[in-house]
Amino acid sequence: MTSLVTLDDYERAAQPLIAPAAWAYVHAGAADEITLRRNREAFNAIQLAPRVLNDVSKMDLRVRVVGQELPHPIMLAPVAANVLAHADAEVGTARGALASGAGMVLSSYTSRTVEQVAATGVSPLWFQLYIQERAATRDLVARAVDGGCSAICITVDTPTSGPRDRQARAGFDWPAGMLPYKTVQPGDNPCTWKDVEWVRGAVNVPVILKGIMHPEDAQLAIEHGAAAIVVSNHGGRNLDTAPASIEALPRVVDRVAGRIPVLFDGGIRRGTDALKALAFGAGAVMIGRPYVYGLAVSGAAGVTAVVNILKRELEQAMALCGVNRVGAISRDLIWR
Repeated sequence: MTSLVTLDDYERAAQPLIAPAAWAYVHAGAADEITLRRNREAFNAIQLAPRVLNDVSKMDLRVRVVGQELPHPIMLAPVAANVLAHADAEVGTARGALASGAGMVLSSYTSRTVEQVAATGVSPLWFQLYIQERAATRDLVARAVDGGCSAICITVDTPTSGPRDRQARAGFDWPAGMLPYKTVQPGDNPCTWKDVEWVRGAVNVPVILKGIMHPEDAQLAIEHGAAAIVVSNHGGRNLDTAPASIEALPRVVDRVAGRIPVLFDGGIRRGTDALKALAFGAGAVMIGRPYVYGLAVSGAAGVTAVVNILKRELEQAMALCGVNRVGAISRDLIWR
């Protein structure tokens, strides 16, 4: 464990511990994986503009997200079937999130129930939703809210799945009995703005839309009552040759103009990446694959370690840029 000092270290350590077909499912992107790579290339191309001689002796990473204060701005994005990485599955993920102070979004393709995950005490716990036919969706969101989820996070960027070529070559398929909830395959019941309005009326918790990349969709999300949005290209797993999430973020933030929180997901592997997303206006950042790699390596402890590495690197990057609290981060930190 002492040799695992970066998120990339955990990725390399995780690969031999995950079955090859499952690795292809978790690790691969869509088609030629141009967008998957672009998520990292775009971050690497952004330069920071450090300031000096500011007092950074005390650091404050606290943020407020959808009405709840968090000790830092790192959250766990929804990733399906964590059991592919470790037997403790989403319960292990939740325990790791709790120990590191990270909020968690539970996938509707979870391999453990909402109640099992909520029993760990992780907070905030949101539930990611793929829209199904109305009765099944109503039952699913009711169970999620009753089970302890404080928001519903609708994935809106998947009217059909992308061409997961590497996954197909590896022969990945869902093992029977892995998923406790009846789910639909993307494309079976594509979500529309009317469905967003319907879900809002069906629950008494905030509704968040994940998968917004276009500024006009951000505007429509506000008009349809979204409590927050997540800028995300689905980890490069859907539409190949779409821009990197970080490239879309500033345009979306400008269109939203502070009316609702904008969260970010896509390609974060370093604390400097998180700082750049926050500088472009994200209220919090999400990681997906990295915490799954941590889970594979050492269960809940691995999830905690991955979040703590990223948190420590973010704190270091902030200090080296002369900023001592998240609220003081602005686009002035981006070199132009």
